[in-house]
Amino acid sequence: LSPIHIMLLRYVIAYVSLLAIHPKIHRPESLSLEFRYVAAALFGSTLYFLAENFALSFTQAANVSLLISAAPILTSVVAHLTTRDEHLTRNAVGGFFVAMTGIALVVFNGSFVLKLSPKGDLLAVAAALSWAFYSVILRGIRSSYPPVYVTRRIFFYSILTMLPCLLFDAAPFDMAVLKEPLILGNLLFLGLIASSLCYVLWNYVVAGLGAVRSNNFVYLNPLITMIASVIVLHERITPLMIAGAILILLGVIVSEGTLLKRQDTAAQR
Repeated sequence: LSPIHIMLLRYVIAYVSLLAIHPKIHRPESLSLEFRYVAAALFGSTLYFLAENFALSFTQAANVSLLISAAPILTSVVAHLTTRDEHLTRNAVGGFFVAMTGIALVVFNGSFVLKLSPKGDLLAVAAALSWAFYSVILRGIRSSYPPVYVTRRIFFYSILTMLPCLLFDAAPFDMAVLKEPLILGNLLFLGLIASSLCYVLWNYVVAGLGAVRSNNFVYLNPLITMIASVIVLHERITPLMIAGAILILLGVIVSEGTLLKRQDTAAQR
């Protein structure tokens, strides 16, 4: 399966699963809200995954992992320019540098080789920027319907915006591969967990914390990946990875402003 086939299939599976959970069909609430759904689908699904997948074709996976992790600071910049109540703060900038240092230690793990590929690296940055726009757009979606329906609506437009990509995909689609348990199992995981469950949860998080605070926790992705690799793949944790993990956690704390809040509270006491 080509990256485009995988992208489209996972969203079809995700849409069907959310349709089963919330089978009701609602009328559009407004034209402006529908435009937001389309924009969210374009930035949060189609452009994001296209940029990320093609970035991996032109540059190292480590570069992509590192650059994708810049999504939180890019979200702060986009929110600062497009919203009235979420601004770029010194905490966000400081937390970014601390967390990115930790992420670099985890990703490269002592085998740092600086190999730049402008095309691939720029695509990775474009993917992170797409996610930033998606989070800010999602924050502005005010619907009377539940997040499951909102996510399903976004997935509907995601599929529509992905379909034209098939015209530029020369790879043949073989339905027979879907009979292989490993491939089908991976697709079901991508559709049911990585898309349906995670995107619905993300909608709840953005609604509760805002786009900027929500994305601060994206810094934790490499840390969670590291822990999962130890449990699932039995990989060995090195001192550099431990140092990186500490810096990542510290970067999230700084970005959230938790340290300053505690200092202010202590001072008041």
